[in-house]
This record gives sequence, structure tokens and C-alpha cells, in this order.
Amino acid sequence: MEAVLGRRDSLVVLPTGGGKSLCYQAPALLMPGLAVVVSPLIALMKDQVDSLHGLGVEAAALHSQTPPGDRRKIEANLRAGNIKLLYASPERLMLDGFIDYLKSLSLSFVAVDEAHCISAWGHDFRPEYRQLLRLREVLPDVAFHAFTATATRDVANDIVAQLALKNAEVHIGNFERRNLFYRVEPRTSALLQVRSLAERHTTGSGIVYCISRKNVEELAADLQASGIPSVPYHAGLPDNLRAKNQELFLNDQVRVVVATVAFGMGIDKPDVRFVAHTGMPKSIEQYQQEAGRAGRDGRDSECVLFHSRRDIVVWKKLMEDSTTDAGVARIGARKLEAMGSFCENNVCRTQGLMRYFGQELGRRNCGRCDVCLKQAIPRADPDSITQKILSCVKRLSDSHSLEDNVAVLQGRDVPAFREKGFHELKVFGILKEYQTAQVRIWAEQALARGFLRESAPGGALAVTPDGWTVLAKGAEPPLLAAVEVVHAVARGKIKIDDDLLDKLLALRARIAMRLNVPPFRIFSYAVMREIAVRRPRNQRELMDVHGIGQVKARDFGGEILQVLKDHPHGVRLG
Repeated sequence: MEAVLGRRDSLVVLPTGGGKSLCYQAPALLMPGLAVVVSPLIALMKDQVDSLHGLGVEAAALHSQTPPGDRRKIEANLRAGNIKLLYASPERLMLDGFIDYLKSLSLSFVAVDEAHCISAWGHDFRPEYRQLLRLREVLPDVAFHAFTATATRDVANDIVAQLALKNAEVHIGNFERRNLFYRVEPRTSALLQVRSLAERHTTGSGIVYCISRKNVEELAADLQASGIPSVPYHAGLPDNLRAKNQELFLNDQVRVVVATVAFGMGIDKPDVRFVAHTGMPKSIEQYQQEAGRAGRDGRDSECVLFHSRRDIVVWKKLMEDSTTDAGVARIGARKLEAMGSFCENNVCRTQGLMRYFGQELGRRNCGRCDVCLKQAIPRADPDSITQKILSCVKRLSDSHSLEDNVAVLQGRDVPAFREKGFHELKVFGILKEYQTAQVRIWAEQALARGFLRESAPGGALAVTPDGWTVLAKGAEPPLLAAVEVVHAVARGKIKIDDDLLDKLLALRARIAMRLNVPPFRIFSYAVMREIAVRRPRNQRELMDVHGIGQVKARDFGGEILQVLKDHPHGVRLG
């Protein structure tokens, strides 16, 4: 904020929910002139403008879908100096004559939101963002500020270069989110695993990410049939249906949205209690951004990744189909490899995320991931299990697929196996006491750790030199994680009157419906919870609640105080 107020160029990297928007919104209100905010998505701009309007701030958005009448009205208000923040897409800014129009206005600064989109090193590169350098050239005396939630050192340096930031102040926040619990599990049944997660969280909302559109629609339908209100969201849906499903989720009319990567940028829903991935994301940046949408209200929330080694094969195919740029392909492959290591290595998840972004946790145990909580429990005698798997591959002459090896280890009565005499091998049925899904996962882990290799995706397995070392006596046993895990999420310790909280949440829903906005735009769940705990008796005490200012106390205070007055007397905090 000091950099913005001092008209010094800056780059700010803060994790999702870290307050990036506040860094430019608050200074914009204190400075003379108009602040221009570059934003990549219409939904993101709408969300920001609606939020500012709710706080009594004059803001507007210009993009490809702005009706001509609204555009003329906005431009008239800009000329009159009535708007403090103007949100615009990069494409809109580059239209003929618009930059010259901006030059005629008194500008306080330019903020580039989601600035990682400008870098080919980033996970969400958008070529149209490269055009912003022209804006910088035309406005040489106006300070520029870049904001993003995901930037490695390479990406941060590229942002500075691509925007030609002058002596930029670089501020990088702490990527540790103390209210998020990270867990990585082998995927056995996406439906059963997500359903179990949703059933554990009886309040709040959930976001479930899938790699493909087909998986999105199938899982959303299955969850709905299981009694969990859910909607799909992906770029292939009609615009009106996609917008409707997003509104249903934001307005708490459905609990879960099942989506591709297309969902989430700019979605500021505070009460997301869990984010699940039914497939491995293509980069740690993508995972950190998507998982970071959980727990923005500061309450404990879960981030669970259900993965299979096959996800890497899927992503490689999608990346091959989407780019012909060899440089971009190499960058994508490195990011995919880092994401795979994050899933496969049994090391602190928080530490893994922080190290990727150039930070250290500062202690050995984060205390809130499956590894540190010892929930990724290794099976007894893992070296023996690995040796049995490698021995099976060896005895099948390095010429059969992973699925064939699993079937032999399970002792399945397959006619083709009997014809080849596999039922007489010592390894036939040697792991029959374990579930098929578990044996497959162990085989995939042996493959991922380099003890086995595939001739091609889904092709024949062969033992590698490292695998032969494991087979030898005295080899160091690898860690093999089991399917079974213990689920534990810390719970709040403050006692609360649930009946009163329900009444306050019902009031919030009525106000939201009346104003046609999402409930969290009125007050966050955390604010309603604090009201239920504090039980303010008047407007002054109501404004002592964090998150309630003069405008909201004026607009909604009377109704809140009436609910508190009508509720039976109880213990009051403070």
C-alpha cells in the first residue's frame, strides 16, 4: 500500500485469500484520480465491482459484454470524476482510441491483477496480456503495480520485465496457510472418496476439480443422485447454464460445484470448507491457487488430492494437443514433473509447497498434513511388498502390463494366465489378502519411484537397475503409502449458540435474496459467527465486530439487533 501511495512501481505476490485486492483498492480511495485495474475474466470483474458497490465505493467494469448504453454511462461518469476504480480486460484496453481516452483522464495508477498471465513461465499464460507493455509505453509517468497469487522467482522476474516495471518494489507474502489441512490419497473411487469428504463437512461449501469435462458432468450427476446438491461447471457448458450454476453455488443453493480449471478465478466465497482434486493438477501453481480457495474465512478447511500416476499421461496428452511451442512444452513438462513429485513423495505437504515458491517453513513439522500427522501410514514390511511386486514383473519376463501383474499378484483365475502356466508361479496370489486397488497403487508407486519402467503408457513393465537393487539383500526399503488414512481436522474450541447462529444465517439469506447478491456479500460466515458469540446490544457494539463498518451497520444493523433481542438470553462474550 505504501508503494502504491508513493507512486512507486511494485510486484505483490500473496497466496489466495491473502488480501491482494485490498492492496490497491484502499490506496485508490485515498488518492486523487482514477485507478485502472486490468483483469482477465468478466466474472472476476463483476465479483469485485459488486463487492465494492456493497461497501459504497464507486467502481465500474468495461469488457466485451458491457451493453452500449452502460458503456456510455460509465464513460460519462469517468469524465465527471465519479468513479474511483475502473476494471477492464486487456482486450478492451487495446481497442483503438481507448488508451488515448485514458490519457485524457487523471489516473492515479494502473494495477494488473492475475499478473502471472503475462508470463510464459507461468501456469496460465495469456498472450493478450503481453500487449500491456504498450499501455506502459503510452503512460510512462503512471505507476504500475502487478498482483498475483502464484509466482516462482522465474515468473516474478518475467512479470517485472514484461511490464517494464521501474525499480519495482517486490513484496512476497508467506505461502503458509495455517488453517488448511493438506492430504494426498491414491484415487480408488472418485465418487466414494468425494462423497465421504462432503458428508464429513455438514456446513459450508465444497469445490471439486476434475481434469476432463466428461468427469465433471459424471461426478456432479453421481453426487446429486447420492443426495449431495451439486452442479457442474466447465467451459463447454452454455454461457447461461455456466453462469446459473455459479450463482447457485455462490448463493448457497447447492453445496458443491464440480469443475475443471475453468472455475474459480476471482471467486471470493469465504466458507469453502473443502477443495478436492479427483486428478492431479498440471502444476504446483495451479494446485496452490485452487486449493487456496478453501478457508478464506480463516476457519479450518481441507484440501484433498486423489491421484493416480495415469493423471500424468492424461496431462501430457492434453499438453501435446494444446501447444506447438517447444519452449512452452518444456516448461509444462517440468511443472508436471514437480507436481508428480509433490504427490508421490512422503514429505511435509506445506513444506513442499513453500519450497516450490522459494520459502522455508522454518520447522520440521507443519502439524496439518497427512505426512506430518502420520495419516499416510506405510504398510508393515514395505520392502517385502515391493520385492514381491518386482519379483512378479521379473517372473513374467518383463513383458506384461501393470494390470496383468496386479492380476497375477491377486491370484485371479484368468484363462490366458492358466494357459501360460502363471498359476504355478510362486508369486501367483502372493498379495491376494489386499484389495485390488491397493495392489495397483503399490505397483504404480514402484513405477513412480523408478523401480519399474513402462515400455509405453499402459505397456509392458520391466525392472530397472534401481529395482534390481531393491530385490537384492540389504536394499533400503521404499515407503509405500496405504489407501487407508485417518481423517482429522481440528475443530473450533469456542462454544456457540447454534440456534442463534442459524437465525442470523437465515436473516443473511433473506437480505441477500432481497438484494439479489450472494449471502457472503452481505456478511461472511465468520462475521455472523462472531455476532452470535459477542451478542452486541447496540450499533456501537455491532461495529466492534470485525468486518462491520458504518455502511453495513447502518443498512443491516437494525435487523441483526432485532434477531439478537428476540433470541432467548444466553452467555455473552465481552
